[in-house]
Amino acid sequence: MVQQPARGARAARVVGCGTGDCGACVVLLDGDPVCSCLVLAVQADGREVSTVEGVAASGDLTRAQRALIEEHGLQRGFCTPGLVVRMAHAADRGGSEEDVLAGHLCRCTGYGGIRAALRGISGDSGTDR
Repeated sequence: MVQQPARGARAARVVGCGTGDCGACVVLLDGDPVCSCLVLAVQADGREVSTVEGVAASGDLTRAQRALIEEHGLQRGFCTPGLVVRMAHAADRGGSEEDVLAGHLCRCTGYGGIRAALRGISGDSGTDR
């Protein structure tokens, strides 16, 4: 699916590892996060595919995007699209830090800012950690 997006999908796709290990290519497929590098285009045919642009359909930044900016959870940005998709999914449907970070590799930030952003969107102050 990374090489041939489903009809109607927005254009942004990031190809990271190609094996589903890094999380950079995460999209929502029928509302659930999946690594697009592991999904064949034929498997996505007729299904709803949403990329990072789709999570902010109104054109405004999502809570996840604002939290990453405020907590300095971004640097190079290569992994950011997949992370934002996972964070938006967790913010909408509930999910823990572990759910969001499972299968997501960031080589730049050391995860401190990312974890702070996740706590910010979940309402967890993190003071007991």
